[in-house]
Amino acid sequence: MLSDFRVGVALALRFHFVFLASLSFLIVLIATWMASEFSGRQPATVALDVGLSAMRLILPLVMVLMVQELLSREFDRRYFLSSLTYPRARQGLLLGRFASVVVLMACVLIVIAIALGLLVAWIGEDYAQATGVSLGWPYVATVALIGLDLLVLTALAVFLAMVASTPSFVLIGTLGFMLMARSFAAIIELLTRESWVVEGAESYRAGVGVLGYLLPDLGSLDIRMTALYGRMEFLPSDLGVLVVSCLAYAFAFLWLAVWVLQRKRFA
Repeated sequence: MLSDFRVGVALALRFHFVFLASLSFLIVLIATWMASEFSGRQPATVALDVGLSAMRLILPLVMVLMVQELLSREFDRRYFLSSLTYPRARQGLLLGRFASVVVLMACVLIVIAIALGLLVAWIGEDYAQATGVSLGWPYVATVALIGLDLLVLTALAVFLAMVASTPSFVLIGTLGFMLMARSFAAIIELLTRESWVVEGAESYRAGVGVLGYLLPDLGSLDIRMTALYGRMEFLPSDLGVLVVSCLAYAFAFLWLAVWVLQRKRFA
C-alpha cells in the first residue's frame, strides 16, 4: 500500500497537481480580496464568507480530477496490466491511491486555509467592525469540517471510479451528489418556514426528506457562521452525530469500492 501511495503522489505531480493547487490558491485569494473591496461594511466578514465558499466549490473539482487521473484512467488506458502484475492485493492499489489523494488535498486545504486566514486578518485591520470574525478555534473547526466534506466526496469519487465505464461519469456523479447532499436539508428548512414558496409544500417536503435517509447531510457541515460572527450557538445541536454519520458514509463508499474492485473482471 505504501508503494501505491508513493506512485499515486508521483502520478498526481505528473498530472500538474501543483498547477491545479496553485490555481485554486490564487482563485480563492483573489475572490476573497475582491469581495472585501466591493463590501462597504464588514469587509472581513464578507471576504471570509466568499473565501470559504470558493474553497468548498473549487477543492472538490480538483479532487475529482485527481481521482479521474489516478484511478479512472488506470483502467481506461489499461495501465492495470502492469499495476496489478505484481503479487499483491488489489485493494492495496485502491487504498494507496485513495490515501495519496486525501493527503494531497489535505495539504492544499491547510495551505489555502492559512493564507485565507492571514488575508482576512489583514483586511480586518483597515476597518473596525462591530462584530469581528473569529479566526481561532471556530475557524479551525470550520476548515476541519470542510475537510470532512471533502473526505466523503473523495470516497464517493473512488467508488464511482470503480463502477463507471467512463471517467467523465466520476465528475458528473460526484458533483451531482455534492449538490444534492449539500442542499436538501436547506430546502426542507425553507419549506418548513416558508410553505408558500411552492404549492403542496408538505408533500414536496416529504419527498425531499427521503433524501435524508439516503445521503449524508453535507450542508450542515458548513459551520462558517461560527467563524464569521464568533458565536458558537450557530453550531448544529447534533454535530457529533453528524460527524460520525459522515465518517460512516466515507467508510461505506470506500468499502464498496474495494468490494467492486475485488470482483472486477478485466478483459
